[in-house]
Amino acid sequence: MDPVVEIRWHARGGQGAVTAAKTLAEMSLTKNMFFQAFPEYGPERMGAPIQCFNRLSKNKINTYCGITNPHIVIVVDHTLLDIVDITAGLDDNGIVIINTTLQPNQVRAKLNLNGRKIYTVDATHISLEELRRFMPNIPMLGALLKVTNFLTKEEAIAFLQDSFSKKFPPKVVESNIAALKRAFEEVKTE
Repeated sequence: MDPVVEIRWHARGGQGAVTAAKTLAEMSLTKNMFFQAFPEYGPERMGAPIQCFNRLSKNKINTYCGITNPHIVIVVDHTLLDIVDITAGLDDNGIVIINTTLQPNQVRAKLNLNGRKIYTVDATHISLEELRRFMPNIPMLGALLKVTNFLTKEEAIAFLQDSFSKKFPPKVVESNIAALKRAFEEVKTE
């Protein structure tokens, strides 16, 4: 892992990206990592495009500004592909993870992308089936964890079980764990 891994999330307000970024930050504590998780939005309303960010490192993080050159980009809402340059600042070795029904090679062709590792997962479908509502954040977090190996599936499940059971009823905890598991299993690469 690079000294500091920078992640940019693209989503719409209300899709849980900020919560997913904060959950990732909390998960990094289980690996004795330093972290940052912060949103970049103003008075946007639900449905407006937003960005949020993570920095993760085994070393102390001394950078306190926005992320302009991420290592990983996560797109929670595929409709943003037509209105946001999701690859801005992402070098050819970067990773892109998109919530879509398209295969990674179809995304590459659609966006005319060279380089970069592209992963896709149908987080919308997973969230509708497992959570019974459109909330793709935990499936996208699961895909990120699978792609990066920040945490194993078992470690992520244990974290959600412990953390979420303090805030949510058992049924909500179980459905989020099921959504996370499916994302681990269903994320696709070229």
